[in-house]
Order: sequence, then structure tokens, then C-alpha cells
Amino acid sequence: MDLRAFTCLLCVYAGVVVAKPTYKKERVHVESELSRDRHEDNQSYRYDHEAFLGKEEAKTFDQLTPEESKDRLGKIVDRIDNDNNGYVTVEELKNWIKRVQKRYIYENVAKVWSDYDLNKDNRISWEEYKQATYGYYLANPEEFQDTNDQFSFKKMLPRDERRFKAADLDEDLAASREEFTAFLHPEEFEHMKDIVVLETLEDIDKNGDGYVDEDEYIADMFSHEEGGPEPDWVKTEREQFSDFRDTNKDGKMDKDEIRHWILPQDYDHAQAEARHLMYESDTDKDQILSKEEILEKWNMFVGSQATNYGEDLTRNHDEL
Repeated sequence: MDLRAFTCLLCVYAGVVVAKPTYKKERVHVESELSRDRHEDNQSYRYDHEAFLGKEEAKTFDQLTPEESKDRLGKIVDRIDNDNNGYVTVEELKNWIKRVQKRYIYENVAKVWSDYDLNKDNRISWEEYKQATYGYYLANPEEFQDTNDQFSFKKMLPRDERRFKAADLDEDLAASREEFTAFLHPEEFEHMKDIVVLETLEDIDKNGDGYVDEDEYIADMFSHEEGGPEPDWVKTEREQFSDFRDTNKDGKMDKDEIRHWILPQDYDHAQAEARHLMYESDTDKDQILSKEEILEKWNMFVGSQATNYGEDLTRNHDEL
């Protein structure tokens, strides 16, 4: 079998739980805290800095002078202001914070972008992706005699196409970087969560009835192949299924119940932080921030220790 094609196939689904996981937790996507520091503005703005910049970039800003921090903050404000009207809203702040916290995702996409953008037009069409990922299989089906290999590729190709089309918001069958990021990491995008739920259902629903019953739920995380009694943790999971997963008590999980399981409605940390920054910085209380208001509170957004910064000035951190 073509290892490159199969490797690409696995990479595409690294962000989502397609292969059978060892433990249930691999299927659950919970939003993490923005910072491990406590949110105590009367003592430190460290939480705000890491929320607004990301942990690593916050360290970089610590090494800058106040003047350099303000200059870079001004450039960041221009990027946050998506509609270029000269003001920053809570929604724009929230979207920025969410993007910063997911920087690793965008970095991952940047690393693989050239592998799929075959004509180098800075877009990835469905045909380009299909060729890069499945081209060898489609051109040489005779080399895929193994039933499992054939099944994997035949199953994943239409599934990839369905996901690609869901990520392709402008429906031109060519993904921008944002759309391709949504394709590779659908669990991170609101408009892709139906796809995450559907793929999870398809993975676990072995009898094809459109639901996940208790045995299917357990089989997804524990194999009975070795025989013997179930471990205590499996018994606990059966109780979890009955008490919390199957909310309508009909003995199975439907799509809504699966969504509540794998995409729990957690506290929106980015929304809370955006509102906090707005409240603390909105001098005229008009619910929008001018660049001047943000720069006036620059120490809350970015801060600076103004020490030992010379060694880091040669590094390019302008592109956040």
C-alpha cells in the first residue's frame, strides 16, 4: 500500500477522532483555560497577556521596552479590527483571542499547505486535495488488494469530500487557508460541529441504525477480545451512559446527545476575557474600543518588563 497516501490520510484526521481511540476522552473536545495564571488584575496582568497574545508571544513581549510593546500592540489592533472601521468590538476581541489560543492549529496548516496547493495559487481545490491524498490509490487500485485497505480508502474519500464541502463556505470547491483549517480541524469551528457529530456517530454506530447504544459506546473504548470480566472503569462508563449520556432514557444516543457528549457546552473563556478587556479599557463606555483607548491600557493587553530585551529583537514576531 502507498505509505505516503495513507500517511496523508491519517494526518488529515489527526485533529478529529476517526480511528478508534483507546479511551473515551479522545472523543471529547473541551475548551481549555486561556492561561494557567490566576485572573487577578490588582496584582498582575499575566492572565490577560497570555489570553490576548498566547503564552509564548506573551513571553516575547515581556522582553520589549514599553515603546516597542505599544508599537506592536498598535499593529495587532489593526489586525483585530476586521471591518477596518477604526474600532474594536467585543466580538472582534473574542475572535482574536480564540485565534491566538489556536495558533498551533494554524501553524500545523502552514506546515502542510504546500503539500496540497499543487498549482501554488494559495488555494487548495478539492481536486488538488484528492490528488495529493488519494491519487496513488485511484490510479493504482490493483495494488490495494487488502480488504481493509480498500474499505478504508473507499470510506474516507466520500467522507473527506463531504467535510471539504462543509468547510468551503463560499462553495467554490477551493479552500482558503481559513477554510482548509476548518477542514483539517473541524472541532475548532462552530459551523463544522455538525460534521464532527456525524463522523463520530458513523464511527461508533456499528449496526447502522443511526444511534449509539450502550454496547456500541463501550465497544468504542474497550475491547472484549481478551475475555474475562469488565474492569471497574468500564462499569463506571456504563453508568455514565445510562445516567448522563442517554438523556431521554431511550437506551441509545441520538445526534443531539452525541453533541452534548463530545462538544460539551463549557464556559466561554474567550468571551469572558473579551468582555473583561472591554470593561477595563472602554473609557467612554460606548461598548467599542478605539486604538487610543487600547494603547492607553497597553500594559493590560501586552505589558512589558523592559529588561533583557536586546537578545530577542532580532527575532521576527510581527506576524502573530
